[in-house]
Amino acid sequence: MKSDFNTMTKAELRAYLVAHPNDQAAFYAFVDRFTSEASPETFPMPQSQAEMEETAQLIHQKVQQMNIRH
Repeated sequence: MKSDFNTMTKAELRAYLVAHPNDQAAFYAFVDRFTSEASPETFPMPQSQAEMEETAQLIHQKVQQMNIRH
């Protein structure tokens, strides 16, 4: 029986993909779902070591914020 990935929540789809890592249809559904919901915002590449360190710190802060909410 084929699963209906469109009716799954993000968590369900991720769990299904983890349990079925060779299911290409699940993988593509997962990528499509997360890509379509991703922010279109882009940022310029860091141009110096200081900017790279600042970027790494900002990413770390964002991950921490996301972990607190979940």
